[in-house]
Amino acid sequence: MLFRSLGADAITANPYLGSDGLEPFFAYEERHTFVLCRTSNEGAKELQDLVVGEGRPLYEHVALLANGWNTRGNVGLVVGATYPEEAARIRGVAPELLFLMPGVGAQAGDLEAAVRASVDARGGGILVNASRSVLYAGSAEAARAEAMRLRDGINAARG
Repeated sequence: MLFRSLGADAITANPYLGSDGLEPFFAYEERHTFVLCRTSNEGAKELQDLVVGEGRPLYEHVALLANGWNTRGNVGLVVGATYPEEAARIRGVAPELLFLMPGVGAQAGDLEAAVRASVDARGGGILVNASRSVLYAGSAEAARAEAMRLRDGINAARG
């Protein structure tokens, strides 16, 4: 298991495994499992926007399932910053789940819109992920400046 063998604190998991396939990850109560929900890439629409039971898009159905799977308080959702309207819908059906939010930086997601759409009732509940924009900033100083710019933008959007 990844948590034991690699010492990982969190993983990303595919919801197509279903609850029985994900339960072994959820069993690690001190670790977090982020279920892919509304990813930040353009092609995500091909599947995640499909309308399923009760007229909901698939990503919203995944959020509802994950909400039910969160019996130990260690299930979260991957919700891309490139789709703030969808992020708001997901927050509406999963008000307590932690969001791992890629898509800012190199993918040019609107940081302010995404954060405002995604924060929970306490003004938190999101982990904004920026990789390439920091990693390939050009120098250690530039990477630090980019990370600080993102931190400041997140805090400003939180109010």
